[in-house]
Amino acid sequence: MPIEHRRAFPKTILTFIAIALSACVASVYSPAASADSPPNILLILADDVGHDALGCYGGETYPTPHLDKLAASGIRYDHGYSMPSCHPTRVCLLTGRYPYRLGHPKWGDFPKQYEARTIAQLMKKSGYATAVAGKWQLTKLGKNLEHPHDLGFDEYSLFGWHEGPRYQDPLIWENGKAKAGTTGKYGPDLYCDFMVDFIKRNSDKPFFVWYSMALCHDVTDDLKSPVPHAAGKDRYDSFGEMVAAMDDRVGRMVKALDDIGVRENTLILFVGDNGSPKQSIIRATGKKLTREPVVYRANGKQVRGGKTELKDGGTRVPLIASWPQKIRPKQESQALVDMSDFLPTCLAVANSKAPADWDIDGVDFSATFTNPKRSARTWAFAERKGGMWVREQKFKLYDNGKLFDISIDVQETKPLTVLNAEAQAAKIRLEAVMKHIKSRAN
Repeated sequence: MPIEHRRAFPKTILTFIAIALSACVASVYSPAASADSPPNILLILADDVGHDALGCYGGETYPTPHLDKLAASGIRYDHGYSMPSCHPTRVCLLTGRYPYRLGHPKWGDFPKQYEARTIAQLMKKSGYATAVAGKWQLTKLGKNLEHPHDLGFDEYSLFGWHEGPRYQDPLIWENGKAKAGTTGKYGPDLYCDFMVDFIKRNSDKPFFVWYSMALCHDVTDDLKSPVPHAAGKDRYDSFGEMVAAMDDRVGRMVKALDDIGVRENTLILFVGDNGSPKQSIIRATGKKLTREPVVYRANGKQVRGGKTELKDGGTRVPLIASWPQKIRPKQESQALVDMSDFLPTCLAVANSKAPADWDIDGVDFSATFTNPKRSARTWAFAERKGGMWVREQKFKLYDNGKLFDISIDVQETKPLTVLNAEAQAAKIRLEAVMKHIKSRAN
């Protein structure tokens, strides 16, 4: 078209054409998916963070602005439950099975027969690119650098559990070899760098990324020499400083999703692996390690960490779901969710499911994304070797027969002995569940 004719077009028409062309180009080159595309999934598992440590759950001591914003962008669940310590939670999350049904795997171990039956394996079969970064703990990686691949992860960047530092000057195994250039670096930054790079490289297809955070667990305490102090300090970061660092890295990951252009169709699930610790290593003097209590305020009360306990302090964890394309903001849910539920839920949003012969314990809670008042399960479960419980939102039954009304006795100081009609009905229901659970032991 001659130049003189192009000049005759009104500015409004030229503007409309420019916008239309830009939209066409964006539809070809932008990594953002259409509304009916399978969502990306970023599963963030925080280490040693109870639900009441976060501001959005009433925490008053540690500011968590990024996590509070994430919760406000979607759903905050008030009844998320984990196992009371790290390793059992991870094997449960990966397999959708309760640890007692896996034979109570020992620390640093993962049942060989379930390596092909993990959430990562199924997400790969569903067409997802898969990666994990941060904490592994399922084996000593230096002895088996193929282990993350064996469990279904295409790529990994993980610190050497009980092999070296995770924070300052970290020992990181990355895709089959020790990562170079970590001296003077902060581990959580490197795990974020790895994940952001992976997402950028795989933004043309759905991805499943498990950010298994090092934060807020204290430093490794069983090496021949203590690991280095934080840069520029004569001590390790306090629990409160680690909470701030955790919050910052979550914010960084959310921003990266925005910058890459995939945030709208990415489901972010943030959850803790167990309650806050009772104490945390703060300093190394020679080979002597000094610990300090972890105490903070939440909802007007003083709270002490309860990790390893089957009480709420050890098993009640934060759970946030954010997915701008599907989940409305500023919602709360009373739905019961436990660690076995992440496998079927992630599969459901990927339009897939576990094979029937896998016999998992988890229940898909994705229906709560559009209706937070729905609850897929009527009870939640947690265990540690030597004890287990089943619970509803109000009543909680242990395998020793003790029943508690958690709504009035969250510290479980006095089991119920005289039962009113409501408590009696709850006990009958929960006893039936406990019997069912025990009958499924392998």
